[in-house]
Amino acid sequence: MQLTGRAALGTLVLLAALGAVGVAVAAWSTDRSTQPPESPKAVTADPSGYSELPKAVTPKGILEHERRFQAIAEAHGNTRAAGTPGYRESREYVAERLRRAGYGVRVQSFKFPFFRVLAPLEMARVSPDPHAYELREDFAPMQYSGSGEVTAELEPVDISPSPGGEPGPSTSGCEEPDFTGFDEGDVAFLQRGTCTFEEKAKNAEAAGASAALIFNRGEENKTDTIRGTLGKPGVTIPVLGTSFAVGEDLVRMTQGGDVTVRVFASTVSETREASNVIADTEEGREDQTVVVGAHLDSVPEGPGINDNGSGSATVLEIAEKMSELGIEPRNRVRFAFWGAEELGLFGSKYYVDQLDERQLGDLAVYLNFDMVASPNYVRFIYGSGDVREVFENYFASRDLKAETVDLKGGLRPRPVRRRGRPRRRLLQWRRRQEDGGAGRGLRRRGGRRLRRVLPRGLRRRRQPQYEGPGAVVQRRGVCHVRVRAGGTPVVRHRRHLPRTGQELTIKSKSLSGV
Repeated sequence: MQLTGRAALGTLVLLAALGAVGVAVAAWSTDRSTQPPESPKAVTADPSGYSELPKAVTPKGILEHERRFQAIAEAHGNTRAAGTPGYRESREYVAERLRRAGYGVRVQSFKFPFFRVLAPLEMARVSPDPHAYELREDFAPMQYSGSGEVTAELEPVDISPSPGGEPGPSTSGCEEPDFTGFDEGDVAFLQRGTCTFEEKAKNAEAAGASAALIFNRGEENKTDTIRGTLGKPGVTIPVLGTSFAVGEDLVRMTQGGDVTVRVFASTVSETREASNVIADTEEGREDQTVVVGAHLDSVPEGPGINDNGSGSATVLEIAEKMSELGIEPRNRVRFAFWGAEELGLFGSKYYVDQLDERQLGDLAVYLNFDMVASPNYVRFIYGSGDVREVFENYFASRDLKAETVDLKGGLRPRPVRRRGRPRRRLLQWRRRQEDGGAGRGLRRRGGRRLRRVLPRGLRRRRQPQYEGPGAVVQRRGVCHVRVRAGGTPVVRHRRHLPRTGQELTIKSKSLSGV
């Protein structure tokens, strides 16, 4: 990985935010009778030593932390996921570096539901007409699925309508009576419908099913392979989601005779412990605390050197240099390294849930930094108001083009935002390096999938994507993306968009090259 001047964009913006955010936080000051009035000079003065900070924070220093994260991952199965030894060593590394820099460090532990797929899942029709199904295209594991290898008869459970009929609400597997007469050891064959996947899976397991297959509904935006969740650990049998096409085909076969399937799943689904690492500057107003956050964990499948070793390394390097230079910020800065964010924002949610109203009121603004090392990016600023202006003015002062993206009401609320604190983020998007143009053919390296880089308020693979400036997208289903020939990203489903009936117009000119 290389951090060039452009790739270190997140560093520069964070420095700007720390230096200038004092101008903005007055908008969120809490009216307290004991709070002394702040003079205009105190609001606008630069923090001591701030001018030296941009020079002190360098890609070399950030890469020192990144290489350490890589070494930690390599020593622990190539992952730093929360709940694993790789994460624990990453946490200790960050905490020790902060302590050596002179910070008082808090390690905040919490429980969270852990899930990991240990080996590629398998699903096949044994008889009649043997056929192996494709992972992701035809089926996918339910999050928190149990493990097992099963070859058994497929038994439909209250499935309607028959293939070719009009799709409608389905209660398949939602009630215990649905399993009356169910043969213990069979694979429960269920349909997506009016109750949760967890309820279906638990009812199937209670009825003696050896595994459960849940196929999609067949309505608009409910035909692809189901990638759902059981909510939490507890179900011990394998539970897979399938596409409507697979389900429809199997329904026809079961109406003509017995169908035998094979299912294999090797997973870990249990409650584990993770932790946040938090450190404050000694100087600065406590009632105007600026929280600078980055998630420290990786996905289970990899070391997470960009997602989000880059954000964590950047924030850590800035914290060290602020201490080394003796910088005294006008407002207290809190550096937060979140745990278990990849599996559901558990770390930041736990942190916020532990705050009382007074402590929450002391938080002026939250700045989130994630995947700041992408070498090919577009500058988007999400948010509004005074803090947005800090970012805009910073970019403008350096002749760097940036676009403001208004996703008001469209993001799933992050924990800090849910409890009323202002929150601002920088958005970056990857784009194909070939053809050069900003936003042209936005997609993951290798050209297979469009991918959001910042912010982390949207879960991976569930992000709204846009065809171009002026494009209108409506809220419909869980958001997935397909890329047309030529690289045009197209909205397939919805999530985190305005409510049904509303529309979101994307004004960004950065996407006009597709």
